[in-house]
Amino acid sequence: MAEQLQQDMVCEGLLECFHGLKQLDRDVFQALVDTDEPLTVDEIAETVDRERSTAYRAVQRLLQAGFIQKEQVNYDQGGYYHVYRPTDPANIADDMQRLLNDWYAKMGQLIQEFEQKYDESSPTTQSLES
Repeated sequence: MAEQLQQDMVCEGLLECFHGLKQLDRDVFQALVDTDEPLTVDEIAETVDRERSTAYRAVQRLLQAGFIQKEQVNYDQGGYYHVYRPTDPANIADDMQRLLNDWYAKMGQLIQEFEQKYDESSPTTQSLES
């Protein structure tokens, strides 16, 4: 953690830091942001120059993280396919802010527990203060 805090962070680094996303995931997300129309997995795979199955795994990670949305498109004669589009950046930013706030509160609680545990159980601390 100390190492991460000392590094120069760029906004794309937030994707990795908060959600453990990989470079391919960022490439897929960028491909979806760069187009006006939603894309199929095949179109995404072609755009990022990867196999369909590899692109599909990246799409699944992005869906799970909430960075993209899946929509079903129905054929007139029956059947359907899915297309993907990026989630509104404001919604993503709000989610990351909530995650950060939750993490910050949890770290504060752990620090307080640490202080209480070692302050109460350490007689040398009390004798040094006297």
